[in-house]
Amino acid sequence: MASQGKHQTGKNRHFIQALRHAFDGIVTMLKEERNMRYHVLAAALVLLLGVLLRVSTADWLWLLLVIFLVFAAEFLNTVTEAVTDLLVRHQYDIEVKKAKDVAAGGVLIAACFAIVVGLIIFGPRLLKLIE
Repeated sequence: MASQGKHQTGKNRHFIQALRHAFDGIVTMLKEERNMRYHVLAAALVLLLGVLLRVSTADWLWLLLVIFLVFAAEFLNTVTEAVTDLLVRHQYDIEVKKAKDVAAGGVLIAACFAIVVGLIIFGPRLLKLIE
């Protein structure tokens, strides 16, 4: 394993090591990215609503799909921001702005899709409760 002092710079040698790094990435996202915490809160509310409204297995699959799609989009957005900032040393660059805007747009599209799926699944159930 290549290293710089105590820091790993080469490939993971073991699956457990790779899992540890992945877990570290998830923890970092939760600690450092405010929007990721909002996504987790929204996901928890959706899961609670799904339990309370007893959604079907097929609906659960849709809900889980959009939850993890939004999470993945937020992770990729954060990677885009970190790498582009590193490349230009936090200086303004129009191409970096474009990359960041497009990555943020990907998160917005995923979140809009999640909202549409939520409305399709929960809308009729919630309307029945109101009537």
